[in-house]
Amino acid sequence: MTRPTREEAEKAVHTLLRWAGDDPAREGLKDTPARVAKAFEDWFSGYGQDPEAYLARTFEEIEGYDDMVILKDIRFESHCEHHLAPIIGRAHVGYLPTSRVVGISKLARVVEAYARRLQVQEKMNAQIANTIEKVLKPKGVAVVIEAGHQCMTTRGVHKTGVTMVTSTMLGDFRSNSDTRREFLDIIGNPASRTER
Repeated sequence: MTRPTREEAEKAVHTLLRWAGDDPAREGLKDTPARVAKAFEDWFSGYGQDPEAYLARTFEEIEGYDDMVILKDIRFESHCEHHLAPIIGRAHVGYLPTSRVVGISKLARVVEAYARRLQVQEKMNAQIANTIEKVLKPKGVAVVIEAGHQCMTTRGVHKTGVTMVTSTMLGDFRSNSDTRREFLDIIGNPASRTER
């Protein structure tokens, strides 16, 4: 697939503004095509990032630590691939290390790399978990995502205050209910609370 030029992207926005019924030449919209193209570069910067590379550098001097490593409440902004509407939420990521750990900011970067692409929450959840499992090879991985979907709140059924919760449990988090329950308790079990 050949990527369109910046000029072609701006021209497409210009067309959409006309299609919406407004005049792209008026003062308030004159620079909108360029601003939208620049916003897209930011919103979808994840396509230029390699999530696996963020996990490549690990630390082995962990004194035998083999219990959960959890980074919770990682705020993210994404866009649904069906309507380009924002998805805003939090991800909770945990893993059970074998002999090495990764810097915690790298877990947040993996979330961000997948969030800054056109997404479906279920797919994003699995991508994060599968990447951590593939690169770190831990005893288990747990990822829970809680998010509000603007495609549902600002159009269609217009239901506000609704949070979608998805989870991917791999390894010990899937096979051991006590381990899974401990993780869910630590992150504040999203299934048992309302939106914060």
